[in-house]
Amino acid sequence: MPARGKKHVDATRRYDRQRLHSPGEAIDLVKSLAPARFDETVELAVRLGVDPRRADQIVRGTVALPAGTGKPVRVAVFAAGPAAAEAREAGAEVVGADDLVARVQGGFLDFDVAIATPDLMGQVGRLGRILGPRGLMPNPKTGTVTPEVGRAVREFKAGRVEYRTDKVGNIHVPLGKVSFDRAKLLENMRAVMDELIRAKPAAAKGRYVRSVTVSSTMGPGIKVDPNRARAADEELAATA
Repeated sequence: MPARGKKHVDATRRYDRQRLHSPGEAIDLVKSLAPARFDETVELAVRLGVDPRRADQIVRGTVALPAGTGKPVRVAVFAAGPAAAEAREAGAEVVGADDLVARVQGGFLDFDVAIATPDLMGQVGRLGRILGPRGLMPNPKTGTVTPEVGRAVREFKAGRVEYRTDKVGNIHVPLGKVSFDRAKLLENMRAVMDELIRAKPAAAKGRYVRSVTVSSTMGPGIKVDPNRARAADEELAATA
């Protein structure tokens, strides 16, 4: 593990690292402890009680963040004809069919989200080894393989993000930027937690939400009480 910077170490001394905080307390700490001079991303990490080695326990999908991510999203769309025109009108940065497939095969990866119409997945499937490891492969489960490409482009640009369990059952989702006010970050946290509960696999047994942590890009992790993580908007309403 790489050595922590002085600012990170100093930040860890300014709070109780073992305490389980309420969502609001955790967000306040993340904002106050963010050490970098740039506008750091606030990230939510949730450890789920699933076995991702089993296909029926993989938790994967998308969630719309009500307050957005605070980050410009570059969208590439594999489409032709009217669907391609629709994607361009919706704001996609890159649109193409066989020509775009060839560009990606040649090393072009200057986009954050890839969307494809179902009729082009035969060609896009050839890019699995390139797009798959980077989490960019279009998939019907995440809404990135769809005939309604215009709507998909608008949703991802407005703050829809993908999530998926890693090999040990963790999910990492951005909640926005440190510069976001408390209300926006809490609103996004509640949306993510609600979505993860909705997506609970039927095969998952025992305690589903094992741990919840929030942090900024360069800051320390703040533990959130898993039993209170979904109450983010209730806490907000109570303190408004």
